[in-house]
Amino acid sequence: MDSMKSRLLTAAIGIPFAVVVLILGEIFHAVMYVVCALICAFMVIELLSAKKLHKKLFVLVPCVLFALAQPLLIPLNLGMFPTYVFLFLLFLSMLMFHERISFSDVAFSAIGVLAIVFGISSILVVPNIIGKYYSLFFVMCLGIPWMADGGAYFAGVYLGRHKLCPKISPKKTVEGFFGGIVAGTVSAVIVGLIFGGLIFREIDFNYLTLLLLGALVSMASVVGDLSFSIIKRENGIKDYGSIFPGHGGFLDRFDSVLFSAPVVYFIASFLPLFVIK
Repeated sequence: MDSMKSRLLTAAIGIPFAVVVLILGEIFHAVMYVVCALICAFMVIELLSAKKLHKKLFVLVPCVLFALAQPLLIPLNLGMFPTYVFLFLLFLSMLMFHERISFSDVAFSAIGVLAIVFGISSILVVPNIIGKYYSLFFVMCLGIPWMADGGAYFAGVYLGRHKLCPKISPKKTVEGFFGGIVAGTVSAVIVGLIFGGLIFREIDFNYLTLLLLGALVSMASVVGDLSFSIIKRENGIKDYGSIFPGHGGFLDRFDSVLFSAPVVYFIASFLPLFVIK
C-alpha cells in the first residue's frame, strides 16, 4: 500500500511536469534535446554507481560526456563520430590506467552506456528529420512502455498465477506480461486518437501500424526492464536510485524505454505509421 501511495504521488508530480515539457518542447525543440541529454546523464551515473565505477574518474567522465553530447548533437547528423570518440577515450583510459581500470570495467560501461544513449536518443531521431511532432514521439516512446508496465503490474497483482522469470524478477508473471501487451497496445491506439484527432489534426494515423507498434513496444519494454534487473541483482542493489518515490532512480523508471524507443523509431522509419494531410 505504501508503495502504491508513493507511485501515485510521483505520478501526481511527474505528469504535470511532463505536460509542461511536452508543450515547451513542441515550441522550443531544444528543450527536448536538453531533457533527453539530462535523462541520459543521470541514467549513466546510476549505472556506473551500481558497480562503483563512478569513483573511477577516467571511466565516469567519458561516459557522462557522451551521454550529454549524443542527444544534443543529433541535429548535426554526425553519424558514428561521437560513438567513436567515446569508445576511443574509454579504451585509452584502460590503456593508461590498466592497473585500476580493467577490461570488464570498460565492457560493462561501454555496453550499458551505449544501450542507454541509443535508447533515449531514438526518441529524437524521427522528429528531428520531420522538424516537428517532438511531443508525439516523446509520448509514444515513454508513455506506451510505462502504460504497458502499469498494465502488467495490475494484471500481475489481480490475475498473476504463473511466474515469468522468478530468478530475475520474482514478482513478474506470465499473466502480467500479456496484460502489459494489452495495455500497451490500447495505449498506442489512444495516443493516435488524441494526437491525430485533437492535437495534430493534419496527421492521419494508420491504426494497424499503431496496433503493431503498441504490441512490439510492450514486448521490447520487458527486455529492457529484465536486463537491468539482472544488473541490479548481480551487484546486490534494490534500486539504482531514490529520486522517484516508489519507482527508484532514473534507470529504474526508464529501463523499459531503452529497447522500446528504438522500436518506435524503426516502425516510424520503415512502416506507414502516419501521413501528413
